[in-house]
Amino acid sequence: MSALICGSFAFDNIMVFPDRFKNHILPEKVHILNVSFLVPEMRRQFGGCAGNIAYNLKLLGGSPLPMATVGSDFGDYSAWLDKHKISRDHIKVVDSEFTGQAFITTDLDDNQITAFHPGAMQHAHTQKVTDAKGVKVGIVSPDGRDGMLQHAEQFAEAGIPFIFDPGQGMPMFDGDELKKFVELATYVTLNDYEWQLLRERTGLSEQEVSDRVEALIITRGGDGSDIYAKGEHYQIPCTKPEAVNDPTGCGDAYRAGLLYGFEQELDWPTTGRIASLMGTIKVAHHGTQNHSFTLDEFKAKYKEAFGSSF
Repeated sequence: MSALICGSFAFDNIMVFPDRFKNHILPEKVHILNVSFLVPEMRRQFGGCAGNIAYNLKLLGGSPLPMATVGSDFGDYSAWLDKHKISRDHIKVVDSEFTGQAFITTDLDDNQITAFHPGAMQHAHTQKVTDAKGVKVGIVSPDGRDGMLQHAEQFAEAGIPFIFDPGQGMPMFDGDELKKFVELATYVTLNDYEWQLLRERTGLSEQEVSDRVEALIITRGGDGSDIYAKGEHYQIPCTKPEAVNDPTGCGDAYRAGLLYGFEQELDWPTTGRIASLMGTIKVAHHGTQNHSFTLDEFKAKYKEAFGSSF
């Protein structure tokens, strides 16, 4: 049984600004903002939420089935997916478009400024959840606006449990639309900043959201994460990374850990710790798909970090 991952594929152009944004942005002048950052270091990586989640879930031995629309420039990425034995059965090429492109600038405090060209993502709604067979669990991650709306409805209509992960797609939806996502979803996962935005736009409290879903998961960076599930609150610790090199894609690695836990029918404390460790491993590596391990190696890291096995 597979995990259907609805979301984006993109090329990430990652630039490192060897200073701090706060030293160059004048708060009293933000209404006429005109700044330029010299970025001597730049990398072009494979990325996009669906691609990152699928890659991480495959590392864990899971069964990722990404569903996405990509552009005519997807060739190198296709070869990468084939190399790692990740299915392309539900990846549709739109010849008239580019694959999504992210331009991410990170400063020395790990703050990020991102510009994103959606490209072929805007055709995500042409893919249907019901076209995929043997799906046990799914996720609606950042993608084309219409695609996210329709895929959430299709998961719910098909009776397939799924995660709603608005991520960078949050600005596309108003409060009523976000409420609808929450009503349709089985699980909702956000980082702490996204949680504040969702709460402000919907007017829903933590209790009100957790009452509507099986679990609300809020990640808090180095402070770990919180899982609110069926009246229980699980505080998931964050493990110490070998290095802190690049935060890009940590959330996607965490979500892959959640999907793996659902596939394996693990309990919440174990699932949360797997997800947390996935984020920790990722942050030590530049790029979103440049880390690797075997499942046995991961289990050894898990036992070392948490003193137990799964």
